[in-house]
Order: sequence, then structure tokens, then C-alpha cells
Amino acid sequence: MATRSRIGIQLADESILSVYCHWDGYPQFNGVKLVKHFNSREKVKELIDGGDISALWNNLDWDNNGILPETGPLYYASRGEDCPPRLDANKYDYLAEGEEYAYIYTLNNEWVCYNRYQFEDNRMPEVVEIPVPAVV
Repeated sequence: MATRSRIGIQLADESILSVYCHWDGYPQFNGVKLVKHFNSREKVKELIDGGDISALWNNLDWDNNGILPETGPLYYASRGEDCPPRLDANKYDYLAEGEEYAYIYTLNNEWVCYNRYQFEDNRMPEVVEIPVPAVV
């Protein structure tokens, strides 16, 4: 079973450009990988430019048979699907529908994770802590 997430970057006008990620969306995996490997605006923009993602940090092909040359995102585009990024006008619209976890790379160049399991119309989803990545 998948733990779905949405990964976005906040733009200067407060809009959010984002992509869907199907697997491992919880903070202990995708959150850690985002903080560790996508830690600049340039890297986050490049991640999102690829479109929707099956797995954020992967080294297997679509059939789980071959090992890819690099570990990184497995984009739906790599199997021919057209899944471009989504643009939401603001943070509320971004969080209003969707996946179990939502990540935003903020204008302050920090990752923030929202737990959408707690979403209700009368309040924003709760912010959850992203574990500090281990230094290896």
C-alpha cells in the first residue's frame, strides 16, 4: 500500500508548483530524502520539472528488474506518461485536496511537511517534523 505525498515549491507570488509522489510519502522517508538531497531551490525546481513521481528515491526500473545508473526520482514520464506539475494559487488551495502528506519548499528555503490525515475544512493540516537525516 502506498503512502502518497505531494511535493511543492512556493513561488514568489505565494503560489505552489507541485508534483504527486506515489510511494513512501511519510516524513521518515520522503521527508528525509527531500531534506538531504533536494536542499536548494535549484534542486527542488529540477525535481518538480520532471512531473509526477512514482518513487522519490529509487534505483530500479519500472519492472523492478534492472538497476538504473543513478538513484533518484522515478518519473512517470520515463514510461511515456504526461503528468506535468500542478499550480495552486496559494497554500490553502495546495493543501485542500490530495495526498496523505504535503511538502512545501518555502520562500525561506526550508522544507515543511503537513499531515493531511488531519485535514478539516475549518483548519489547516498540522505541521509535522521531518527527522534529521543521518550523516553518512
